[in-house]
Order: sequence, then structure tokens, then C-alpha cells
Amino acid sequence: MNRDTIDALLQKINDSATSEGNARTKTIVNRIVRDLFYTIEDLDVTPGEFWAALNYLGETGQSGEFGLIAAGLGFEHFLDARLDEKEAKAGLEGGTPRTIEGPLYVSGAPESVGHARLDDGTSLGDTLVMRGRVLTQEGKPLANALVEVWHANHLGNYSYFDKSQSAFNLRRSIRTDSEGNYAFTSVVPVGYSVPPGGKTQQLLDQLGRHGHRPAHIHFFVSAPGYRKLTTQINIDGDPYLWDDFAFATRDGLVPEVKKAEGAQGKPYGVEGRFALIDFDFTLCSERDDVPRTEVERVRVAL
Repeated sequence: MNRDTIDALLQKINDSATSEGNARTKTIVNRIVRDLFYTIEDLDVTPGEFWAALNYLGETGQSGEFGLIAAGLGFEHFLDARLDEKEAKAGLEGGTPRTIEGPLYVSGAPESVGHARLDDGTSLGDTLVMRGRVLTQEGKPLANALVEVWHANHLGNYSYFDKSQSAFNLRRSIRTDSEGNYAFTSVVPVGYSVPPGGKTQQLLDQLGRHGHRPAHIHFFVSAPGYRKLTTQINIDGDPYLWDDFAFATRDGLVPEVKKAEGAQGKPYGVEGRFALIDFDFTLCSERDDVPRTEVERVRVAL
């Protein structure tokens, strides 16, 4: 079909509306339909291929893997990059780099002040202490900021989604103390892969790509009057550190993992040797001339 014929069909579909509808929705959907029509024509997509794709999407919805696919195809990173660009054009600089949230956050984790232990004692691995401060762009400490943290266990699984783990294992919310300090004790996380045989892996296989993520720890960091930070730090030395299938590794988010022991661990209830990460988060003041960083999306709540 030539483009004029395709455009005529698209116009007929657009003209079939019998009410005003939502202007924003119409603009987006009509653009997507147009681009897909062009793709089908330009690449000679067969009816069998089209229905195979539609069936795949339906099965993916049932498996709950759309969040993984959004990350694996780069959509989540792309949204972050667009927000970075808008902030740069507005002259907003100096905060801790953002990176993707991923699909595995659970709200309502137990809250403490200053320090928390994340694990319930069942996760294997080296003991980890991570500590630091939450700061303003001017380097001033932010008291009572909220640091929400979550990561996978030694098998690469997250509590709630992995029913064998206790509720909120490796998930906590920490309020910074009067000097802006936070700290937590946990175990050093490991890297993991998308579910073997799942819909994400099925797509990645077709694309000739792997589904591995380097070891990482997720964070939300927020305080009144400041832009909420969504980020993660990666564990240095992981073989997939700069080859993350979700494209989440960024400069400034790979802190040194130091070896520590003795008196350094006492404030955190740790004896003997442990891994130590020092990392400060810097928040930017909220502004009206850039999009807000609080993203509305469906999340698990307990």
C-alpha cells in the first residue's frame, strides 16, 4: 500500500469518533496507530506475526513482566534521560544522578531513625554497612529526610514477590538524624537475571541479548521542598556492571566497596569483618519550571 492509501485509512479511523473524548489520549493513540501501520507496511509484517505479537503482549500482562520489559527495552532509562535533559536546559544541576526504579518496590517498609537493619538473618552473603548523609546542593545536611531502600537476596529475589521471604526482608525506610545521617546494615547483594523461560527472556532471546543485572541497591530519597530522587548504586566489580540489560548503571553511582572491621562496625551492631560503602545523596530544591520527579504508577502496598 502507498502512504496516501494508509493515511486515508488512518483518517477514516480518526473520523469515526462520535464524541470529543480526551484530546491528549487521542493525539498519543493516533500517533502510535499511525506509526504501527507504517511499520507493518515498511517491514511487510504478516498477519501471523502481528497476532503472535498481540498474543505475546497478552501473555506478558498475565505474567506481570511488563515492568521488566520496559526496563529491558530501554524505556525507563529513556524517560530518565529526557528528564535529565529538561533539567539541564533549565540550569538545574548538582544532584545525585537518577536512574530507574524498576518494578519491584513495595511501600510501607518499617521506618526507623538514623540506622536500620535490612535483612532478617536468612540471606547469605558478606555483611554490608552502607552509610552517608542526605545533603542540599549547597552541602548542608537535611534532617528528617526519608531514605527508602530495597534490594534482592542472595538468590536475586525480592521479598513480597518471593513468597519464601519474610515481609519487608531487605526493605526499610530510614529517617536521617539531626545531622542528615543515614545508615543500614544488610548483606552484599548479588546480580541476577530476568526469570528464566519468562516473557522477558523470550523477547531478549529473539533480540540476541542477555537479561543480566549487576548487583545493586535501590533508593527513593525525599524531603519536603526537594525533588524526590529515584536511584540505585551498583556494587563495584560485578561482571555486568557496565553491561546491565536495563541500562541503569551511571557514572557517580558506583561507590567504592571498602573492607572494614573492628570498632568501625560497633555503631551498626556488626562484629568482625564487613563491607563498607560510604555514599552521600544530594537533593535538588523543587522548582516549578521543570517536571516533578514524583512518578505516578501502580506499586505494591502492604
